[in-house]
Amino acid sequence: MLIGEVARRSGVSARMLRHYESLGLVRPSGRTGSGYREYSAADVQRIFQIECLRSLGLSLREIGRTLEDPRSTPAALVDDLIQRTHERIAAETELLTRLHRINAVDPADWEDVLQVVALLRALGSKSPDVRQRAALASADEVPVPVEALVEAALSETDTNVAGALRWALARSGGPDPAPLLARALDSPDAAVRARAVQTLAEIPGAAATALMRDALAHSDPVVRRHAALALSTHGVTEAVPALIDMIIEGANDIDAADALSVLASDTTAADRIASTLADHLVHHTADAPARARLTQALAGVPGPTASDTLATLTHDPDPAVSHTATYVLRLRDPH
Repeated sequence: MLIGEVARRSGVSARMLRHYESLGLVRPSGRTGSGYREYSAADVQRIFQIECLRSLGLSLREIGRTLEDPRSTPAALVDDLIQRTHERIAAETELLTRLHRINAVDPADWEDVLQVVALLRALGSKSPDVRQRAALASADEVPVPVEALVEAALSETDTNVAGALRWALARSGGPDPAPLLARALDSPDAAVRARAVQTLAEIPGAAATALMRDALAHSDPVVRRHAALALSTHGVTEAVPALIDMIIEGANDIDAADALSVLASDTTAADRIASTLADHLVHHTADAPARARLTQALAGVPGPTASDTLATLTHDPDPAVSHTATYVLRLRDPH
């Protein structure tokens, strides 16, 4: 079969076939009496093999090595191509994300672009100090897309850097980060969920507060606890049941008791909180350490309901409870 016929049947131009020959990828098996290249069926099959491998992303040099290596197997080749393709997609995705983020700040000139690129790189630095400086700079010096700050906050493991990132997000003048953080509350990674609710707790605005109210019913107890503590600072009494659960469970119970005392600064709320604590102490079954913690929590709740409950508890059969109640009553009424 002459080169023109091969080109017509294979779809590979005569010029490319000559290029393949110059690289040693395929050599015509013979020549006609007039000196024209003549391709055998095996030659044509090799051309189709070359085109097939090109379609998978291999360079001509890689194709040559693959076809000449007797140890090369299709399975190994495909596995390698899959890995390389994943790496290429990841790199392209990262580039696309960076471009979108630069575009989001609407840079006025190339100096703005360079500053944003430098800050994005700094946020991804291996050095905590560099990341912290970048977070602090993002609030005033260089505008950084909210998405980049949220991503950094959700992945940050250094306490100081995480605090700086939350501070920067709270001060950012861009889009509200609350929706992005809300999605992270459903992450399969528990650490990401915890960082999301901690960051959300510092975001001002009704949207963040509403999301934390929803988080009180979250399946993750860590999310519930952080939401309850944050809501207590805003005077949201819906957090009371979660705070009392924390005291019973002994999870951040001191913080929870402090939060209850803050909420109890309102007289109506104080009576409800004291009644709920009393209900758990008198009518619900709880282990001895939990009952002692609940009694201690009553110390921070003002009003007659709390005092009456403490008076009843001075006769409790558990010495830890009775002694605590007696001591607290003396502090409340030294006379």
